[in-house]
Amino acid sequence: MKKKKKKTKKVISRELGLEVGSICGRYFLKLQHLHYGYWTGDIEVDAANLHLAQDKYVKFTISHVPDGVKTILDVGCGTGEIAETLLDMGYQVDGVSPCPFLKKRASELLGDRSHIFECFYEDLQAANRYDMVLFCESFQYIDMEQALSKTNEFLKSGGYLFICDVFRKDIEGKMAMSGGHKLSKFYELIDKFPFRLIENVDITEETAPNMDLFCDVLENVVQPVVDAGVRFFESRYPIALKFLRWKYRKKIGKVHKKYLEGGRSGEDFKKCKSYQLFLYKKDAQE
Repeated sequence: MKKKKKKTKKVISRELGLEVGSICGRYFLKLQHLHYGYWTGDIEVDAANLHLAQDKYVKFTISHVPDGVKTILDVGCGTGEIAETLLDMGYQVDGVSPCPFLKKRASELLGDRSHIFECFYEDLQAANRYDMVLFCESFQYIDMEQALSKTNEFLKSGGYLFICDVFRKDIEGKMAMSGGHKLSKFYELIDKFPFRLIENVDITEETAPNMDLFCDVLENVVQPVVDAGVRFFESRYPIALKFLRWKYRKKIGKVHKKYLEGGRSGEDFKKCKSYQLFLYKKDAQE
């Protein structure tokens, strides 16, 4: 029971984070996407250029869709921007989104051109079978074995599993950056399913600059705002602030250590993470 409750809190936190990220990114930076940018060196790594890098990510990803694919299931479709691009190119696309806010946004964008299933991928029940199942930075949030099993179920014979996501390297010691499945574990599990590797592209170098941007925002925006807020409360409500600092000292310490004590730069990302594009083909049934 305790484990289930903890998982529920984690899911709620992630959904709120995605919702806030979507709102802030769209309002302040005119971002249409919720994924990493793809930095190729021809644009400056700057928050004002993130939307350009994100557009490059979409173009890069779609350029690897195999010939012959017509129907696609976009798992973790976010606000539906990638699905919209695919629809405009003539593909038939359905989406999966467990977050009500993002599902609503995607449905408003795509209209009746696409059906968005509001559920976790692990719980998806549908009669359709697809030429390709797509994971763009959503694979990391799903139990790998369940994700691969569901994909095997929803793919047509000869269909494709497409993953573009962050994985963890096998390194000793703790790193400041969490998230992502272990790459070694993925290789171990994928061999148990009828999927044959068609293409693998490592884009760790092109995605690492996103972490430098993240650090820059933390240092030059988040930290100053937090400091200003603390000074305000110290001047107005010193006793209340002292109590809150004591009451939530462990959580405050955890957040500070995770986000404000370094270890999250692009170079750190390259040491502990591996951003991979995988394209697998499901063996044709005899």
